[in-house]
Amino acid sequence: MELWIPITIFAAFAQNLRFMLQKHLKATRLSTGGATFSRFVFAAPLAVLLVIGLTGTGFRQLPEINLSFAGFAMLGGVAQILATMLVVALFAERNFTVGVTLKKTEVMQTAILSVIILGEEIATIGIFAIAVGLVGVVLLSDPPKGDVALSWRARLFNKASGYGLASGALFGVSAIGYRGASLALMDGDFIIRAALTLAFVTVFQTLLMMVWLYFREIGQITAVLKSWKVTAWVGLTGMLGSLGWFMAFTLQNAAYVKALGQIELVFTFLASWLVFKEVSSSREIAGILLVVTSILLLILLL
Repeated sequence: MELWIPITIFAAFAQNLRFMLQKHLKATRLSTGGATFSRFVFAAPLAVLLVIGLTGTGFRQLPEINLSFAGFAMLGGVAQILATMLVVALFAERNFTVGVTLKKTEVMQTAILSVIILGEEIATIGIFAIAVGLVGVVLLSDPPKGDVALSWRARLFNKASGYGLASGALFGVSAIGYRGASLALMDGDFIIRAALTLAFVTVFQTLLMMVWLYFREIGQITAVLKSWKVTAWVGLTGMLGSLGWFMAFTLQNAAYVKALGQIELVFTFLASWLVFKEVSSSREIAGILLVVTSILLLILLL
């Protein structure tokens, strides 16, 4: 078995654990901003310690940071903050399974953006895959207790679907930024490059979120620190998940990593059923299956 396969499965599992913890924080203790901040504040020192540990042994040298690296890393960091906030807010609108699945539309949106920005072509079957995903999003975006007489505009353009689709787009931008940052480092193996990128990004994100919360959400920084028994686990799982994704993308084509990463949805279904005691409707299950089918079709074509 190639190394990137277990690394990707581990990253997906760690990411699913983080979303579970953030859903719990949003529901019981913290604001959307506070729950998002918890993702970074405890991850940053852990990531820095990881870099120190890797370089302190003398077997690895610290890669030289350049402007290209910093620019890509900060772009990815800002996009991830916004995307994470949207996902946390989405969990308050829809159940855990639907929330994560809507976020997974990042793959579909990346394919569309590649046509618009890079001028790449999508085959007819690719257009079909996008259409399948759109139908799934329509099903998922339907308000769980909505009026059957609502117009199609109200059923498609609601808060939950907006949060999910926007988070998917921003996670796509974030992935582009992080891959660009890692590639901008001119030396070092995949482990130290991934670790340095993670440390730089999480420190930057922590400082940025601290400034935001200090001026915009007074009391949330203190609330996060007081909830350290849970928020520390959010930071740990977030750091491990991000490190796994960075290493996997360094080792293997991103399309294959994303394809295998869909195993997160299996973990999500189990968490929704066993932990949150949530039951998905037949409409939501159909929508989830259509979105996943669309994502896998697009991945195979990229």
